[in-house]
Amino acid sequence: MSDPQTNDPVEEHKMPLMEHLVELRRRLIYSISAFLICFIAAYHFAQPLFEFLVEPLRLVQEGQPGTHRLIFTAPTEAFFTYVKVGFFAAAFVAFPIIASQIWLFVAPGLYKHEKAAFLPFLIATPIMFLLGASLLYYFILPMALKFFASFEVAAGEGTMAIQLEAKMSEYLSLVMTLILAFGISFQLPVLLSLLVRVGIVSSAALAAKRRYAIVGIVAFAGVVTPPDVFSQLSLAIPMYMLYEGTIWLGRLMERSRAAKEAAADAAERAAEAAAKPATAAAASAAPAAAPVEETDFNQTR
Repeated sequence: MSDPQTNDPVEEHKMPLMEHLVELRRRLIYSISAFLICFIAAYHFAQPLFEFLVEPLRLVQEGQPGTHRLIFTAPTEAFFTYVKVGFFAAAFVAFPIIASQIWLFVAPGLYKHEKAAFLPFLIATPIMFLLGASLLYYFILPMALKFFASFEVAAGEGTMAIQLEAKMSEYLSLVMTLILAFGISFQLPVLLSLLVRVGIVSSAALAAKRRYAIVGIVAFAGVVTPPDVFSQLSLAIPMYMLYEGTIWLGRLMERSRAAKEAAADAAERAAEAAAKPATAAAASAAPAAAPVEETDFNQTR
């Protein structure tokens, strides 16, 4: 009897543990090298990149003389701020390379249908992160900075001036925290769609747990954003919209899967129906069995 794993493509490409470790080391070397090269290039352009991140604050302070500046209060603060800018920029630019190395390491152990299921979600991950970061930078961050800057008070008779003097490191920490929060939150539809795709959850289950999802979204927004209602709602509302969009997308995926399964069942039934007449014709065409000659040995006694 033939081994059922003989034609298994995964079994055919099995590697011993040492070869797995060598392959893992190769992928790690490529990933780390890509990150270091991107970091060196990003640090070279750290100042223009930081000016790009500061642009929303500059636009908010436009028209207010003497406020177009950031300060640093420690001798090393500016240097390490540029290092952080280079680090985050390198991580963002090198992510496609790192993700491709992860895929090249994992893909040989996956079946063809598993590759087809995971690859679109792997491609969608950086795209959704970029959409979340863009939403923050171009829409949410200018409104948030305008709200925070509204607490400034001009100097007047009997009034002390209250003026925003933002530190480089604190401003960068705020912006990068919000970028990461929005980028990660936009992975919600990718993760839930993948779970629906592999059949772990269903769109009906997501719709039934909507109230718990709202509580989780609000809690997540409260943890990763500054402690003000504006920032929390700015993250919670898009996340909830993405959750509802995932339910709609999950229903489409389930309908498509059901249609494919119905078509496959119909094709299987048609094949079985076509095979029955051929089997009956072959049975009728077979020669009749020769009669058994009665002898003393087969007579009933």
